[in-house]
Amino acid sequence: MSRDLDADYIVVGAGSAGAALAARLSEDPAVSVLLLEAGGPDRALELHVPAAFSKLFRGAYDWNYDTVPQPALEDRTVFWPRGKTLGGSSSLNAMMWVRGFAADYDAWADAAGSRWSWDALVPYFRRIEHTQDPADPTQGADGAQPVEHQRDPRPHTAAFLNAAAEAGYPVTPANLPSGQGFSQTMVTHRRGARASTADAYLRPARSRRNLRIVTGALVRRVTFDTGEGSPQATGVYVEIDGVTRHAGARREVVLCGGAVNTPQLLMLSGIGPSAHLAEHGIGVVVDAPDVGANLQDHLVAGLAPEATGGTLYGAERPAELVRYLTRRTGMLTSNVAEAYGFVRTEVADRTGAPEALPDIEIIFASAPYVGEGLVPLPAEGITVGAILLQPRSRGTIRLASADPVDKPVIDPRYLSDPDGIDEQTMLDGLAVCERLIDTAALRAVTTGGWVQPVGGERMTPAERAALSLHRYSHTLYHPVGTARMGEDAAYVVDPELRVRGVDGLRVADASVMPRIIRGHTNAPAIVIGEVAAALIRGR
Repeated sequence: MSRDLDADYIVVGAGSAGAALAARLSEDPAVSVLLLEAGGPDRALELHVPAAFSKLFRGAYDWNYDTVPQPALEDRTVFWPRGKTLGGSSSLNAMMWVRGFAADYDAWADAAGSRWSWDALVPYFRRIEHTQDPADPTQGADGAQPVEHQRDPRPHTAAFLNAAAEAGYPVTPANLPSGQGFSQTMVTHRRGARASTADAYLRPARSRRNLRIVTGALVRRVTFDTGEGSPQATGVYVEIDGVTRHAGARREVVLCGGAVNTPQLLMLSGIGPSAHLAEHGIGVVVDAPDVGANLQDHLVAGLAPEATGGTLYGAERPAELVRYLTRRTGMLTSNVAEAYGFVRTEVADRTGAPEALPDIEIIFASAPYVGEGLVPLPAEGITVGAILLQPRSRGTIRLASADPVDKPVIDPRYLSDPDGIDEQTMLDGLAVCERLIDTAALRAVTTGGWVQPVGGERMTPAERAALSLHRYSHTLYHPVGTARMGEDAAYVVDPELRVRGVDGLRVADASVMPRIIRGHTNAPAIVIGEVAAALIRGR
């Protein structure tokens, strides 16, 4: 049997966490690392042009998922794009670098120990954010995720921040550990182009002889030695060019597929709720009811008034492509979501949420972001949206069948909490959006008409909010929690990210987050990859 796929460590998934983990592990020349990515190389121009990210949806670089119908959202299915290429969703996302609040990481520490506290993770954030000289590619071997100010934000973004100040909200620097107000978005760019974890971690590391990166490699299941003692992970079955082969792991297998693919792969490998596995004829290695449970996601509902010219509606003009290709300036450098801010609604006060912490994020786009990003921009417009930061609703990831090619069943159960707090919080957040749109600062750059909801000028604010929430809301692309970590024996992984009940298997991605953060998940996912590497290397 061929041994060319054997390695000390097998990392499954080359996304935000997996790319960072594989690069860090391969810094040790004494070990070998095999990185398996189901998608192809990240060569398409659209993967690197910031404003083009929605053109990747439902394409070759997207897992192209949809939820089951959501009763609270007019029984709609919701499109869930997930990156399927080197860099994973960091090659497909809106490039927002929003760390979140210190209190959220301290809540992780309550579940999983002090190594996951804010104070313990700050050095990782600082190391990741260290911006390197792009003219010196060897610097990348030290590892960093370029985080920059936007090169060419739209004038409407300044108007939005002025509107926030006019409405009485603080305008602050980005990424404060507490007291964060409204800010222009920091972005994962290098000189105006997207900087994914493939750019930041894998390209500098790919020349290492001890790192092998294989694309087009669909992992079908983890294999185990089930002899005496706990089952020991021995590798994975992986399909490459239509042929299924075994890749052997001499030390460990680490799953980095994200909050959808990781629980799917665990269940395909016999780790999950035993009754569910039995439904699909999968032998049980570990009865782990928490696998695929605890799914959390950020729901966003946006209001899109018509706006004066200069929004991203004009981004596809030939002149803008020339500006981007020749000077890395212009509309195509935009990450679309150019500003954001955090607010606390009255619902948070009524329900006893921790003091001084927000329950809504307001997001701003200098474009009418409609149709879940799947349709062309219909007109000059802006979007002011509300994001539910700490949903009480919980969903699941389940198998559709025992065939790894079949998409898993995704049910986030949006707005399903029995007390209706999630829905009321969103409606209060949309009321904040209405107040911002009605400031002098934003009235100066809008026309009084509406792109979404259509005919909004004939509706009351409450009617616009209800329609926006139930008919047009969608994911902000932040699923977490489906293989959560913690000291509780019921949690899927322990505080060192080791899967309970087996040896030689870890998880390192957003699925381990015990609670979703008040922020965006790319930054903490990369931190999880960094911490996993440190744990494995004994640092």
